[in-house]
Amino acid sequence: MDTIIHVNSILQLHEMLNFEKPEHPLITIINVCDLEVKQEMVGVKVVTNLYCIALKDEHCGMEYGRTSYDFEKGTLLFTAPLQALTATKTLNKNEEEGWLLFFHPDLLLKSSLAQKINQYTFFEYEANEALHLSNEERGTLNNIISKIQDEYTRKMDRHSRSLIISKLESLLNYSLRFYERQFITRSSAHKSIVVMFESILNTSLEETNLSKEFPSIKYLAEKINLSPNYLSDILRKETGYSAKDYINNLVIKRAKEKLMGTNDSISEIAFSLGFNYPHYFTRFFKSKIGMTPSRYRKGN
Repeated sequence: MDTIIHVNSILQLHEMLNFEKPEHPLITIINVCDLEVKQEMVGVKVVTNLYCIALKDEHCGMEYGRTSYDFEKGTLLFTAPLQALTATKTLNKNEEEGWLLFFHPDLLLKSSLAQKINQYTFFEYEANEALHLSNEERGTLNNIISKIQDEYTRKMDRHSRSLIISKLESLLNYSLRFYERQFITRSSAHKSIVVMFESILNTSLEETNLSKEFPSIKYLAEKINLSPNYLSDILRKETGYSAKDYINNLVIKRAKEKLMGTNDSISEIAFSLGFNYPHYFTRFFKSKIGMTPSRYRKGN
């Protein structure tokens, strides 16, 4: 059975890494050159209750989610709480460069960022979907990291937390902008992913029957070896629809074809599209079209 270490706080993180007590209980920035990974820690899964943003250097191997990945220089990785990170090789001090920012969800309590954090979908990306930065982009983020560190290491006052959160939000917004730029440069590759997605989705819907629900985003993403969030973001950039909307649109299209082109009952159509209960299908159809399947069939 795999060894799993659970880390629930910044203090526990420092203790695991044999670091001194953290200067702030809810946020810390670790210099990669200070990290040491011994042989007994290789392959050990570390599951934290923390958000992590890491700027990694080349040859720094790590396994995250379903993917083992050797990072290129200037790779930015995001992980959300309860995700597993695993070192794939030993690491000596001063062997690599970069930084890791960890913060506890409680840091964001009662802030506007707490309401928006889930909008930064890259926290759920896989390791091979990480952001690759230019020298200029790295400089921008390094500058923000330096300001965050300065803020929590100086004497804290009632404004410190809001200033830290403001700078953290700037870091996330810049990262989002850099991701959007990366998506533009990869547009041709993403178009082929859209074609693959459509093909798998159509095939899956053709195979849907009484014993099989229509395909989930997770199922389709795994077929293309992508995370659900990354796939959805590609589709949104290339088509204007999220993966969920794209699937729903195609299901509605199939439903209309069956309502107008066959004499199948509403129940038969519902089951053929993967709905376990006809009233689920009726509710779904009405929410998208504004009328029940029966009314749509009669009206057309």
